Amino acid sequence: MADFDWNDLRAFLAVARTGRLTAAAARLGLDHSTLSRRIAALEHGLKAKLFDRSPTGYTLTEQGTRMVPTAEEMERLALGAADAVGGSAASVEGPVRIGSPEGFGSWFLAPRIGALTERHPQLRVQLVAAAATFSLSKRDADIVISVSRPQDGRLMVSRLIDYDLGLYAAPAYLAAHGPVEAAGDLRGHRFVTYIEDLLHFPELDFVRQVAPEGCTALESSNLVAQLRATIAGAGLCVLPAFLAAGDPRLVRILPSEVALTRSLWLIVHQDLADLARVKAVLRFIRDAVEAERDLFKLG
Repeated sequence: MADFDWNDLRAFLAVARTGRLTAAAARLGLDHSTLSRRIAALEHGLKAKLFDRSPTGYTLTEQGTRMVPTAEEMERLALGAADAVGGSAASVEGPVRIGSPEGFGSWFLAPRIGALTERHPQLRVQLVAAAATFSLSKRDADIVISVSRPQDGRLMVSRLIDYDLGLYAAPAYLAAHGPVEAAGDLRGHRFVTYIEDLLHFPELDFVRQVAPEGCTALESSNLVAQLRATIAGAGLCVLPAFLAAGDPRLVRILPSEVALTRSLWLIVHQDLADLARVKAVLRFIRDAVEAERDLFKLG
């Protein structure tokens, strides 16, 4: 163990979580040759092979898999020690990555997040607003906002808010394709919706629920793209209240018959939940949503 360097565990965890040397190097701010040397040094110090290398990436060996819990526990202790020594106020600094549905992240969170960094100038917020799943165990994000509640894992999960959705269309579309006065009128209408094989969450499969006999005119994995296409007259679209309610370019269709509700969940890994910078971001998200709760409801 004379050549063992505990700092090399960060390199090990980054490669274990990403499966690729280049991605792990980017995450750590290192060049890939330096990262490769650190992995080699760790394996030499432990006298164990931790990864199988191949052209497609790095795969944990049995010994590497056994190493992960120990490395993660050391990471947790190191983060906790830095937070405790720095003190609560001083340690609201450094990066916090938020993984969010792109509609909520781009439309609601992004315009408000500047107030948080103004309050904590040493905090660096990384907002990943995307129609994707985020793995907290692989550290894809430090905080995840999701429409689907996770069923397992060492996670702290709380309901952020319930939000309403309605069916909308542009006046120009209705003028061209006729009014929708009853649920039966939806048959044959064109819909703007998600791409089915890129839909990560069954909670967002709206057309199947609202109008199973409707035809799809435009599919997009991007909710803001769906909004803009609907405004332009591409078809009918199920949209959340925080995007569409009150927009004069849209008309709500069948408000009594089509009224959906979904939930947003706030999720953080247990190892990170007590860090001051993570707690500050969690508190800010909860407060921002609570302050404008009415945006998420349809009248």
